[in-house]
Amino acid sequence: MTHLTEHTPALPAEPLAQGGRSAALGAAFVRGGVAAGLGLGALAVLVTAAWISSPYPDSGPGEALHTAAGLWLLAHGVDLIRTDTASGLPAPLGITPLLLMALPAWLLHRIARGAMEPYAEERAAGVAAGMAAVTAVCAGYLLVAAGVVLYSVSGSLPADLLSAGLWLPLTVAAFAGLGAWTSAGRPLPRQEHAAVALRSVAPALVVLPAGGAAVFGASLVWHAAAAQESFAGLAGEWSGRASVLLLAVALVPNAAVWGASYGLGPGFALGTGASATPLGLTGAAAVPPFPLLAALPGAGPGGWVHWAAATVPLVAAVVLGAGVGRSARAWTAREAALTALIGAWVCGAATALLAGAAGGPLGAGRLAVFGPVWWQTGAAAVLWCAAVGVPVALGVRAWGLRGTKPAPAVTAGPWAEAEAEPLPPVQAPTPTPVVPVPTPAREVEAEDDDAYDDTGFESYDFLPAAWEPALPPPPPPPPAPEAPAKDGDE
Repeated sequence: MTHLTEHTPALPAEPLAQGGRSAALGAAFVRGGVAAGLGLGALAVLVTAAWISSPYPDSGPGEALHTAAGLWLLAHGVDLIRTDTASGLPAPLGITPLLLMALPAWLLHRIARGAMEPYAEERAAGVAAGMAAVTAVCAGYLLVAAGVVLYSVSGSLPADLLSAGLWLPLTVAAFAGLGAWTSAGRPLPRQEHAAVALRSVAPALVVLPAGGAAVFGASLVWHAAAAQESFAGLAGEWSGRASVLLLAVALVPNAAVWGASYGLGPGFALGTGASATPLGLTGAAAVPPFPLLAALPGAGPGGWVHWAAATVPLVAAVVLGAGVGRSARAWTAREAALTALIGAWVCGAATALLAGAAGGPLGAGRLAVFGPVWWQTGAAAVLWCAAVGVPVALGVRAWGLRGTKPAPAVTAGPWAEAEAEPLPPVQAPTPTPVVPVPTPAREVEAEDDDAYDDTGFESYDFLPAAWEPALPPPPPPPPAPEAPAKDGDE
């Protein structure tokens, strides 16, 4: 056995590594497909349960599955096309329920994070392998999504192919990228100013939708009677009311973004030529009956209650500026201001992205524009954060430096001239002459003459380790005392 082991050639490690990597990529691909199937299956179960509980179902189970497929695509930002309209003309449906988007976002985040974790702590080669695994996850997910798109074509809510080809890959890549970033420890840019700007923007982006939700909730409570009437008019049986309630809950994050846009100033569109802003409801808007839309302000100019919504972007800008100012105590005022400006632009870009996801078309013609206009909302966020955040950052920085004292400056005093006078030159002490002490002569052997010959040494060189200077011989010992003579020695 030993003889066979010694002469058996070892298998190369590279094919094994390649085989292991291929297996890992295959597993990541399968996991991506499973994640897509889980999200689609959850919606299919929910829609099928609503269809079964409906006392008057208008279609069979096939149509319920087509509806589930359409909702799953809508949760990824894909626009749908309504074919069962009253006019018979197809109408687009592009408002994504943001709460519905949370399901695929969570699944993709989990799967991509799990695929990246084995490689997160390794160097560049490991990171490249981890990103390849995340790419395999996205590929498996998109393969299932492509099948869902093709399946939805034969239903009443087919997907817009152009929208599906654009938004599906971007949404999947974004959520999977967040999972990979989380697995890597959420690293920030190495440049200190950019990292501080991103850290300061995060709480501001929490304040904006949270404040928008508070504005929307307060208005909904104020118009509670109109909301209840709208809710009761949409469905009479309990199954229909449950479906309306679920749809309203799924649109609550959208309403929070709408409230934030309302506080920022641009408001949101209620169709072509109609909008709701703090100035009031403008345009002849025939608002569709829905409980959440009952929270809209009344027609005419808005009062101070409407302008109170401006406290939401004000607080968000203050939070951003305070975060920059606390980290800018060791910087110059110019650096602090530029960092706050960077944070304002980042906050504006993120707000524009949220506004674009929260709005969209509800139909053709007048309902082709519904919700916040993304570029107006983003520009308003930049202006608020720049106009308020930069002064707040400078003020917090100055407040943090109030306790530090500058180095005291040297002022002219009574001792200034004396200190300025040159000191007298220091004279070296006169060397004391050394009187040579004669030492008794000593016989030196002939071979010792060469040891003391220093003709072979250069100046400032070290002496050999074995060299020892000639020392005077020790004094002779005193003579021993003679013993006293005894009688009889002579």
